[in-house]
Amino acid sequence: MSDQSTEHTRTQPAVYEGRRTVASYRTYPAAERAVDFLSDRKFPVERVSIVGQGMKLVEQVTGRLTWADAALRGLLTGAVTGGLIGWLFAVFNWFNPAVARGWLILDGLWFGAVVGTLLGLLTYALTRGRRDFTSVSGMQADHYDLLVDASVADEAQRLLQDLPGEP
Repeated sequence: MSDQSTEHTRTQPAVYEGRRTVASYRTYPAAERAVDFLSDRKFPVERVSIVGQGMKLVEQVTGRLTWADAALRGLLTGAVTGGLIGWLFAVFNWFNPAVARGWLILDGLWFGAVVGTLLGLLTYALTRGRRDFTSVSGMQADHYDLLVDASVADEAQRLLQDLPGEP
C-alpha cells in the first residue's frame, strides 16, 4: 500500500455530523483525486469533505542558527519592510517635494536593514542558546477520510468503485 494507486481502503461507515465516511486515503493527493473523480461524474461535491485524521505537528530541523544567520535574517526582513514603507511614502507623496521619491525608498531600505539587523541580534541574544536551530513546521495526518452527506453517501461509494487504479 505504498504507492498512490493502492492507497484506497474501505472503512466501516461512521456517522459524523450527518455525514458518513465513504473512503479513506493514506495521502491528501489521493483523497483530492477521489473528489475530482466524483466531480467529473457530476456528483454534488459541495456535499463532500476531506478530513485529516490522526493529525500531528511535524517540525523539520533545517540547520543550526548562528549569530551571522540571526543578523542576516534580521537584515533581510528589515530591509524589505523599510523598503516597502519608503515606497508607500513615495507613492502617496507624503514628503513631496521636500524629498525625492527614490531617496525615500533607499532611506527606508537602509534604515530598515539597520534596525532589522539589530533586532535580529537582540532576539537571538535573548534566547540564550535555547533554540539555536532553524526549522519548518507543518501538519500531517495519518490518513484522510472522505465524508459525504448521508443522503448521497451510497451514490458516492458506488462511483468510487470505478476510480481507476483503485482496488
